[in-house]
Amino acid sequence: MEILLFIWGCIPEITNECVDMTNASSTYLSMLVGAVIGGLISWLVYTRQQKIAKIQDVALERIEELNKRHDKILKTIGAIEEHNKKTLDSILSLEKRIAGQSGSRE
Repeated sequence: MEILLFIWGCIPEITNECVDMTNASSTYLSMLVGAVIGGLISWLVYTRQQKIAKIQDVALERIEELNKRHDKILKTIGAIEEHNKKTLDSILSLEKRIAGQSGSRE
């Protein structure tokens, strides 16, 4: 205990024979308080980043799902347009045949 007080310095709050805190003890106390505050801030930043990372992961998964649905809808629209094109071609072909038959009767 004596060695610790010798290294630490005089702290009036801890020792009875001390009148004023020495520069060494003030420095050590400041370093200790700074380390505690720095550790607390680092922990807060780390936990906040972890929460944000989880939220971003969820958002990216939803975006990926939306992209898959979007691709599926585009393929479906393409298939419908292809079917409509074939139907229109059939109608136009039928119209030409009907027009050709009515023209040959006149």
